[in-house]
Amino acid sequence: MGLTEGLFSAWQLWLTFVLFCTGFWQAWLYLDKTRLRNDQGVQHTLFGAAVILGFLWQMRAGLLPGLSIHLLGITAVTLMLGWSAAVFAGLSALMISVLTGREPWQLFAVNGLITVMVPALVTYGVVLWERQRGFRNFFAYIFICGFFGAGLATAIAGGLTVLLLWTGGAYSWAELVHDYVRYMPLFILPEAVVNGMVITGLMVFHPERLQTLDPRRYL
Repeated sequence: MGLTEGLFSAWQLWLTFVLFCTGFWQAWLYLDKTRLRNDQGVQHTLFGAAVILGFLWQMRAGLLPGLSIHLLGITAVTLMLGWSAAVFAGLSALMISVLTGREPWQLFAVNGLITVMVPALVTYGVVLWERQRGFRNFFAYIFICGFFGAGLATAIAGGLTVLLLWTGGAYSWAELVHDYVRYMPLFILPEAVVNGMVITGLMVFHPERLQTLDPRRYL
């Protein structure tokens, strides 16, 4: 979410670091390393997604001092790669932002948790819910996992950002509501539309790129 130094207290940095390390370790355990080594299509998707996200995250808008917003795109990557590989693609993109000076390296864990891990897990949770419901129309995958998943992931990531900034004392609750919370629909909707359109295009032209899609359910 374009966070900068000085916004968080020491205990928040330690807490987010522990959560980040836990999420990173779980992503590593669940990553299909054999497929990643042997499937060039997966390799191209992962590295291509990292590069595209890395440059996409360069474009952002500032709301509060030290806090800016940008499109996440993690939902589309999660639907293409699964949540564990999406975490590594997102962290690689975040590394690009650090190297270009757009993000401070001191907040790599915080940004990684909020910008990458939480949206990826929320999206995958929506995928599991959609599977459990047993929908037989492929529009359910597009709209529930793509559009709704992206909007929900962004809303939860934004809500977590607000909670951290408020509990850390960086901003008062009134400031956050006035200058951030009320603008959240303005970036939740574009996030849902962009990710949904990407998934729709892949569904039509390259459904094999969607690792979370089971075509047999919709035929």
